[in-house]
Amino acid sequence: MLNLNPKKMQAVMKQMGISQEEIDASKVIIEKQDGNKLVINNPSVVKIKMQGQESLQISGDIEEESDVSESDIKIVMEKTGCSKTEAKQSLQETGDLAESILNLTSGKI
Repeated sequence: MLNLNPKKMQAVMKQMGISQEEIDASKVIIEKQDGNKLVINNPSVVKIKMQGQESLQISGDIEEESDVSESDIKIVMEKTGCSKTEAKQSLQETGDLAESILNLTSGKI
């Protein structure tokens, strides 16, 4: 494995037009298309500029949060007999507990 001096590595990166900047963050939240969120706690965030493009490198403790509560999912499952996945999907689509139950029992979803 290469044993490079960090200062030399920075100099080589600078010659190649690559720069890094550490960003001090306490939490990073990524909102997904399906309405759920990825929450990264205790993140290490580095912004990298290379050839005019900027990108972020994020690492940390990742957990996924849903905008639908577990208690609502359980209620829909109990009232309709559907699976957890079906209940969650219906709640995400309707945003309403009663409408989800009605849709699942009437066969709309």
